[in-house]
Amino acid sequence: MVNTPTNNTPRITIFDTTLRDGEQSPGCSMTPPQKLVMARALAELGVDVIETGFPASSQSDREAMALIGREVRQPVLAVLSRCLAGDIETSIKALEAAARPRLHLFLSTSPLHREHKLRISKEQVLESVHKHVSMARGYLDDVEFSAEDATRTELDFLTEVTQVAIAAGARTINLPDTVGFTTPEEIRAMFQHVIANAAGADKVVFSTHCHNDLGLAVANSLAAIEGGARQVEGSINGIGERAGNCALEEIAMVLKVRNAFYNFDTGFDTQRIVPTSQLLQRLVGMPVQRNKAIVGANAFAHESGIHQHGMLRNRNTYEIMRPEDVGWESSQMVLGRHSGRAAVEARLRALGYWLEEEELKLVFDQFKALCEQQRVVTDADLQTLMQGTSSSDGYRLASMTISDVGSRANALV
Repeated sequence: MVNTPTNNTPRITIFDTTLRDGEQSPGCSMTPPQKLVMARALAELGVDVIETGFPASSQSDREAMALIGREVRQPVLAVLSRCLAGDIETSIKALEAAARPRLHLFLSTSPLHREHKLRISKEQVLESVHKHVSMARGYLDDVEFSAEDATRTELDFLTEVTQVAIAAGARTINLPDTVGFTTPEEIRAMFQHVIANAAGADKVVFSTHCHNDLGLAVANSLAAIEGGARQVEGSINGIGERAGNCALEEIAMVLKVRNAFYNFDTGFDTQRIVPTSQLLQRLVGMPVQRNKAIVGANAFAHESGIHQHGMLRNRNTYEIMRPEDVGWESSQMVLGRHSGRAAVEARLRALGYWLEEEELKLVFDQFKALCEQQRVVTDADLQTLMQGTSSSDGYRLASMTISDVGSRANALV
């Protein structure tokens, strides 16, 4: 059963990175006009912050930010920047059209990244954070700092980095699980430790950004909320680097369905979830798997006879949310080899056939025989069964003639 949030339910800020981290998925690049179309949909969905790209990385990202900034005015618009003066200046220029701009700075903090990627010391990390967050605050008020690979960073050093970023003016602190390595218990404890020990932690918003390499992105994001995070970063359909990001549609519906447990809500118009998901699939050409939670084709489909019988009695027996609440038209009772008589009879009645017990037994036996030849039985198949013929053989091409009308016309000239 869905626990409907009240107007007084506290909100989790949703930071959408579909257009930046999501677009970094192999094969998922978008043109600036496509990004604008998606940004409009994200704004209508109710996303709080839209990260539009990484301006220092490409002209295309700069153009996309300019297009989106001129039209999408309600959400905060963020861009990503390395802790480099040149990146910051490029990003600030890209944000000029935004009504509510945010600069999102990041720097690696883990020992692995310090030694092998950046080749700098802890002291140099702290100096860079202070210098570049301060520089960014000289341009605008809304600055977010991310400690890349936070979940593999020493806790005491991560706390020190956070403290320096807060002192330099960061208003949001993101502690990402950059490589999807952590577990719910670990990330909850990490947030609790940093929030309890970093000076000024009570003056900023803590954010979580989890990758899905071990399939734990949503679970880890929820655990981060339990640890004190009040912003969740992710993407629609969970697209992103490697195995992707936290799927925002799943976060939104967990907080809605399990509101009595978490006591948080989002600003999502949840009925727009499926249309937004399908729009993204069309734009990037990456369909979601059928069994994907919330937006997959099978998310509200039932074939098992036991489940169908329960659904016919009371939908709450096997559905914890209504398909209409996320943008689907209705549940689907898929007729196949696992379906029972109750589901077949219900579908026949919906098609206008009311059968006596013996007639129903005969049709159900024919239905079961047909299921041995094909995976799904459609309404047309049922109607054919009712007419006393089988459609299992389908149609066979007997002959075909190809006529090149154009060639003959040319020959007559």
